[in-house]
Amino acid sequence: MERALLVTIEVDSEKEGWKLEDMALELEELTATCGAEAVDNITCLRDRPTPNLFIGKGKAEELALACQELGVDTVIFSHDLSGTQQRNLEEVIGKKTIDRTQLILDIFARHAKTPEGKMQVELAQLQYLFPRLVGKGIILSRLGGGIGTRGPGEQKLEVDRRRIRKRIDNLKENLKQVSLHRATMRKRRKGIATPIVALVGYTNAGKSTLLNALTNAGQVVADSLFTTLDPLSKNLKLPNGENIVILDTVGFLHDLPHHLIEAFKATLEEVVEADLLINVLDVSNPLAHKFNSSVFEVLKELGVESKPMITVLNKIDLLTDQSWLAKQGEDFINPVAISASLRQNLDKLLEKIEATFESRMAYLELLIPHARMDLIDLFYRQGKVEEIKYLQKGIKIRVMLPKIISASILKDKEIEKIS
Repeated sequence: MERALLVTIEVDSEKEGWKLEDMALELEELTATCGAEAVDNITCLRDRPTPNLFIGKGKAEELALACQELGVDTVIFSHDLSGTQQRNLEEVIGKKTIDRTQLILDIFARHAKTPEGKMQVELAQLQYLFPRLVGKGIILSRLGGGIGTRGPGEQKLEVDRRRIRKRIDNLKENLKQVSLHRATMRKRRKGIATPIVALVGYTNAGKSTLLNALTNAGQVVADSLFTTLDPLSKNLKLPNGENIVILDTVGFLHDLPHHLIEAFKATLEEVVEADLLINVLDVSNPLAHKFNSSVFEVLKELGVESKPMITVLNKIDLLTDQSWLAKQGEDFINPVAISASLRQNLDKLLEKIEATFESRMAYLELLIPHARMDLIDLFYRQGKVEEIKYLQKGIKIRVMLPKIISASILKDKEIEKIS
């Protein structure tokens, strides 16, 4: 197992609002997700970063000594480093040095399973590395392997700006085709008036667990960061008979690098096009309010912060103080408290989803000719049949249908509307 020394830095000039210990804990979680062992987490405060090392020369020499004493393979910084800072730190410390973005990219490379996901990860990695290809450069195929070397590094790419730029252009074009395919699928769904609901939220909030609970999707879940990278959509029939499409998306993170959001635009377009956002929040975590703020930062960057939203206060079974819900639950937009793992209060969540789309449904009582059994099948698939009677003169049925379908049905001259 790769042994990592973590360096968590609080920069006064940034005033992020996150405490040093919170940033240190998140860095440890990211490192563990990469399969590395954090042998120590050194914290330090700085007024502002230095241009050559980010930290002071004395602190860098202290890290070099700690690496020798602890048998460290890799040093991981909590902040992004410039190419110059990274090279200088490696010279002083004598060990591979990476930053938080490289750590996140390594997790993405581990979890990307589909061709689309792998393309998005590679694009993000190359966009990160491209401006750093100066001077000695960062060799993409570093010897020794480990964190920060997955993805393009495994392909032994030459450090050549022209080739990398061409590869970036090719990946963007391929992802553009993916976007066009998704747009076609969305257009098809809109043609049958199927609402789209997107699950968003901080990583490890329980989005995949909720998708499994609602749809039996069989999505892989784990108590780790960024378990889901590739999007997954499933059909869900609400209790009132309406069909919706529910989407699981990549988790968000505090101070998520802008170029990562750009690289994953093909996936996040589903969030942009959704009719309803379900913001899944782990309320058992003391940082729940800060996680919520981080989610909204990403939503604002996507321009969707004003979309209709339900805030799912998840993992209530892990709350040590249940009074928290009464005191602070109303701080969130349209909240509903659930436990996705125990399937607790899912009926309340479904009621809220129904309420969002209730104006799209219409109640009909009709008389259908016996020869039109195709319509009976349609009603069961696209709506909720409340009563059906087979009479001599036809089939009497009471049904709840999407308005776009009911309007089409009423134009059929064979159909008699009773009320």
